[in-house]
Amino acid sequence: MKGGIPLKIIISNAKGEPIYEQIYKQMKDMIIAGKLKEGDMLPSIRGLAKDLRISVITTKRAYDELEKDGFINSVAGKGSFVAEKNLELIREENLKKMENYMERIWGLAKVCGMSADEVTEMFQMMGKDVEE
Repeated sequence: MKGGIPLKIIISNAKGEPIYEQIYKQMKDMIIAGKLKEGDMLPSIRGLAKDLRISVITTKRAYDELEKDGFINSVAGKGSFVAEKNLELIREENLKKMENYMERIWGLAKVCGMSADEVTEMFQMMGKDVEE
């Protein structure tokens, strides 16, 4: 791909999720995971749209959202680049993920008839395995 690193983005029409949101989430996850590094040049909006066989408007919306949320910077005439990592932003993203997992765990615990103490004990035992 000319002007940017190739991205492996998978679009699913079965998800019921807007395409721009799928692009946004996958690119954001790549940035947070370090697969896309600070300063990396992203594919052009037109280039990515062509590769994904979607509208330029859809791709632009994903890039606009990524820029608004501080994940990328766009420079007129030069392209879009991965922004300097905002550690606080990444921490918040990870805390949100943890909260979502915890809600799911708590839901399963209720179904199993477990108390908060039992869930805490299970979690602590798992933590000891990780530390060893």
